[in-house]
Amino acid sequence: MRNYKRKTDRGTQSVELMQRAAHLVLHENKSLREVCRNFELSKTSLTRFIKRIKDDPVNLRFGYGTPRQIFNTEQEVCLTEYLLKLAQIFHGIGPKEVRRMAYDCAIKYKISIPNTWHTNKMAGKEWMSAFLTRNTRLSIRKPEATSLSRATSFNKTNVHDFFSKLAEVMDRFKFTASSIWNADETGVSTVTKPSKIIAAKGKRNVGSVTSGERGTNITLLVAVSATGSSIPPMFIFPRKKFQDHFIRDGPTGCIGAGNSSGWITNDEFFIFIQHFINNVRPNKESPVLLVLDNHSSHLSVPTLDLAKENGVVMLSFPPHCSHKLQPLDVAVYGPFKRYVSSAQDAWMRNNAGKTMTIYDIPGIVRTALPLALTQNNIMSGFEKTGIFPYNENKFDDADFAPSYVTDRPMGNDESEPQPSTSSAYFPPLLSNTQPSTSSDSLPPTSPDIGETLINPQGNFSPEAVRPLPKAGPRSQL
Repeated sequence: MRNYKRKTDRGTQSVELMQRAAHLVLHENKSLREVCRNFELSKTSLTRFIKRIKDDPVNLRFGYGTPRQIFNTEQEVCLTEYLLKLAQIFHGIGPKEVRRMAYDCAIKYKISIPNTWHTNKMAGKEWMSAFLTRNTRLSIRKPEATSLSRATSFNKTNVHDFFSKLAEVMDRFKFTASSIWNADETGVSTVTKPSKIIAAKGKRNVGSVTSGERGTNITLLVAVSATGSSIPPMFIFPRKKFQDHFIRDGPTGCIGAGNSSGWITNDEFFIFIQHFINNVRPNKESPVLLVLDNHSSHLSVPTLDLAKENGVVMLSFPPHCSHKLQPLDVAVYGPFKRYVSSAQDAWMRNNAGKTMTIYDIPGIVRTALPLALTQNNIMSGFEKTGIFPYNENKFDDADFAPSYVTDRPMGNDESEPQPSTSSAYFPPLLSNTQPSTSSDSLPPTSPDIGETLINPQGNFSPEAVRPLPKAGPRSQL
């Protein structure tokens, strides 16, 4: 019976409790009835346990056994550790694949299984349900899609290189919290996913009105400092000719620009750097550090020259690592998207029958952005990424686990291009233009994730049946 619920608590006492009760009877001349009354035990149960002590004092057990369990406790521990490691490296498997793997393990190690396992070439649903119940560290989860570039680029080598450069510029220019800034862009659409509502229970489909089937995106640029302050944002509209009235309802002090796509380009980021300099007021005597991703629009020569002339030291994150290293991505833009969704729902209800356009977005951002750009959120973002306070050991092996699949020897290190830095008086940009997918340059700090799984008996290992995924060796040029 899959969902059987026990109706009594018989046999649930621990072996230690039963041993204490038996000790009183055997060695302290207490009566069986008195001990059972004091410990709230059944006389029959205690009598049977005392008999087991006399027959086999080494292998003591108490309670109902599990005669139908396919794998023993040690083997299920191995299965659990294996499944957790698969999930840790972003290659987890679903319930049906786990059932197939359990069947393969049982066949390999010649474990007795029901006939239905042979018929279906997989374990049954009852076994899967009971396995999850016994191993509470496991549960069925819906994973978040993560690109291969992000999973493999965020490794020890890339992160170590970034923090080395961060330490270099911080030691050279003695930056304080108020001088460390992060700038990034995000998209705001005229159509977002509606928030949850109260509706009839049991109804199959529940709808909520949006302004259209597909939305139009506007790019929003924000800059924040490690002290929790920020500057007015910048909007980029999908219009070739920008007009001042586009941002009439936007946050105070905001600016705008336009192009055919609505995405950031070299020209728009140059305007943003001018806006940043006008608000922060850096100079060569009092420089500021601006950390940002290595999007191509951030690397134009006019922008770098403008930053150099005005005391803005620019440091880029390694490619595909901003989801872990960028303060705005880590702590600000998540809450901001939720507040934007709520503000758009309110706008649709307050403007019944109207379609939201890109010109309504600045007013919505004016409501939502201050709720996300709080001092606590911003400072938490800098702290969680290890940028300020500086902490190069912020990330542990679990954070680098997804890169295990493509982490392999580099071969001839001399053939790999190395990032270079300018030797000029004021280096405007320190960046990694080639992502690394190896961590061999760093000393090992802990056992490799691919080492042998927990195996108390030394003869059962799911990895022997299905090895952890691993990329092949690098091609030699």
